[in-house]
Amino acid sequence: MYTHLWQELSATKPMVFLSGPRQAGKTTLARSISSLYANNLYTNWDIQTDRKTILQNPYFYENLEQKDASPALIIFDEIHKYRGWKNYLKGVYDKSHSTNRFLVLGSGRLDIFQKGGDSLAGRYYLAHVFPLTLAELGNRRKTFPAFWQNPLDLAPAGNLENVWNNLKNLTGFPEPFFAADVKNYQRWSNTYSHQLIREDIRDLTKIRDLDNVEALYYLLPSKISSPLSIASLSRDLQVSFNTVKDWLAVFERLYLTFRITPWTKKLSRVVTKEQKLYLMDYGQIPDPAARYENMIAVELLRAVSHWTNLGFGRFSLHFLRSKEGQEADFLIADRNTPRLIIEAKLSDPAISAPLLKFQNMLNLPAVQLVDKKGVFRISANGANRILTASAADWLSQLP
Repeated sequence: MYTHLWQELSATKPMVFLSGPRQAGKTTLARSISSLYANNLYTNWDIQTDRKTILQNPYFYENLEQKDASPALIIFDEIHKYRGWKNYLKGVYDKSHSTNRFLVLGSGRLDIFQKGGDSLAGRYYLAHVFPLTLAELGNRRKTFPAFWQNPLDLAPAGNLENVWNNLKNLTGFPEPFFAADVKNYQRWSNTYSHQLIREDIRDLTKIRDLDNVEALYYLLPSKISSPLSIASLSRDLQVSFNTVKDWLAVFERLYLTFRITPWTKKLSRVVTKEQKLYLMDYGQIPDPAARYENMIAVELLRAVSHWTNLGFGRFSLHFLRSKEGQEADFLIADRNTPRLIIEAKLSDPAISAPLLKFQNMLNLPAVQLVDKKGVFRISANGANRILTASAADWLSQLP
């Protein structure tokens, strides 16, 4: 899936950024991509010798001993940790884009990471890499045109329940997922968050109150699926509202969390300010319904990001919530036009009243995903239709 994405993007831009969470598989992906090139060179800013090479000889790759006359692939991993990385990559591109291809990997949001420097606008394509999702593991993804033409269509599925349950208990981060051991996952997760906060946040920001930053992150698993209250978190930690807001923004830059916004266009009596927050490492969420919703959020975020990266549209993920507290979990929009409503139900296959209400307001197709095997039903709601289906079956088809 990601190799195809690289091929699509690099065909028209010599420099491609792939950013995503730490340990999501970016380096493994880079090695797979590099095997497509006779001439390739991998560098990692975290490796002292590579860092020294870049600083002493910015165009070091020009000394690469090539096997043939084809363009070389030069990989820069974690280069965003270099304070002057934007200016450096601008110079690399301007000097060498006609003779080389460049793959830039980062565990921070390379599009918004605040490290200063000159603009790279127009010089690269940006795409995002996510932890493993069911669509990637199930090997039954549809093409985008086939899926988008009828998102309520459900092809016969294989047995994906074991894969789905492993994702539920181990998350999609490759190391714990393939180890397939819950205790190993717990050890991995504890180390993962601690190192990100104590090392990456310490090194990449000016934040020094790391005890409270860590305390904030450990509060978040109990806040999933509910509208995020920064004021409440501020009171819990006894730090200012703006401080918590800034720390949450750092979590997003480092892919610890992501937020989705409410859909408000052409709707009255809807909440306009609240957001919902989700975790990339969702295995620590104690409530089964909240964890299930978070899993679906990751699957949908991967999908809309991938569709946008491939040029099928400009997709975004939202939720719907009325001032009376009625909610539909997800809405997919394309170019600010709502397209599809998705509801997450842990066990009850009965169609939720809020889903019916919001579908009537927006006149959109809707999907209700149930964490139960073998569910498939199409229901009518006036002129609209609702698919009620097993989450594993429907999500595994996402392009």
